[in-house]
Amino acid sequence: MALSHKNRREIITKAICGKGRRFSTVTHTVTPPNNPTSILGAWIINHQYEAVAAGDGIEVIGTYDINIWYSYDKNSQTDVAKETVSYVENVPLSYLDPKHRASTVEVSAEATQEPSCVEASVSSGGGSVMIRVEREFTVELVAETKIVVEVFPYGSSDDFDKDFDFGAEEGDYEELDPDLIDDEL
Repeated sequence: MALSHKNRREIITKAICGKGRRFSTVTHTVTPPNNPTSILGAWIINHQYEAVAAGDGIEVIGTYDINIWYSYDKNSQTDVAKETVSYVENVPLSYLDPKHRASTVEVSAEATQEPSCVEASVSSGGGSVMIRVEREFTVELVAETKIVVEVFPYGSSDDFDKDFDFGAEEGDYEELDPDLIDDEL
C-alpha cells in the first residue's frame, strides 16, 4: 500500500543531530624558577571547559593547572612549579544531520578522559620540564529537526480487531520462592 501525504505527518522535535569524539596528546613545557635535577611528581588539577559550535565541529575551550614537584641543586632541595594552561580542542562531528535548524543549536561536551599527565621529564638543556598530557572529549549537537511519521486514523491496520494475550494470569506467581527474589534492583 502506497502512502499518500494524507497518511503522513511532519513533527518538529529536539534531537541529537550531531556527535563527535576526540582523543589527543599534547606536550607542554614548564620552566621552573630553579633548574630541575629530577621530577618527583606531576599533576593536572582545576580542569574547566565549555563547548561552542564552530563550523562543522564543536570547539572545547578550557584551562587546567599543571603542578610539578621537582628536586634541584643536585637533589638537595625540592619545590613545586605551577602553571595554568589554556587550550582549544576542535572536535569534528562524525555524524551531522544536515536538515537540523541551525538557529536552535545547543552544544555540549563531556571529558571522557580528564587531562592527565602521562609523562614528565627534564628537558635536555636542564632548564625546563616537558609534560605530556592526554585528554578525550565526546560532544553532542542538539537542535530542532523534522521527523515524518505514518498516521493510521483508527490505529495500526495490523493491530485492529486483535486480542492480545500476554500470558500472565492471576495467580501465576504464587509458586515462586520469595527467598530467591533479588531486592537490590
